[in-house]
Amino acid sequence: MIDPNKLKDLIKLMVDNDLTEIDLQDDKETVTIRRGHPPAAGAPMMYAAPSAHAAAPAPVAPGASAGGGASAAPSTEAGLIAIESPMVGTFYSAANPDSAPFVTNGAKINPSTVVCLIEAMKVFNEIKAEKNGTVERVLVKSGEAVEFGQKLFLVRPA
Repeated sequence: MIDPNKLKDLIKLMVDNDLTEIDLQDDKETVTIRRGHPPAAGAPMMYAAPSAHAAAPAPVAPGASAGGGASAAPSTEAGLIAIESPMVGTFYSAANPDSAPFVTNGAKINPSTVVCLIEAMKVFNEIKAEKNGTVERVLVKSGEAVEFGQKLFLVRPA
């Protein structure tokens, strides 16, 4: 069981830095703390499990998004589907600053197309489209912090 004082410090860190999720793991336990999801909006939630078993992420209510932020008018998004961030981290549109972006507006994608990198805890994770279609809009700028469930791209399905 996590020390209550450590838990309070983690929650304060989340609030002070406007974070919605912290995921920590050591030899003895795995702890994920999320806020801003049901059952009580804004209330921190904690899941702990032995390190041999990873904690399962909490389901997000249908239509809910951890990304917050302003969204475009529904009429401009009609028929589009989103590629969402599977984790908290830093969004990168290219492999390095001198490279071309993985995808831009108008790019044709398939489920295996790498659309971006998300850096979390010094690990760069390739994010694949997992959809067929055409990228209509890139919603995040390279170097921006992203949250779990935040919309990254809008895609017109093929």
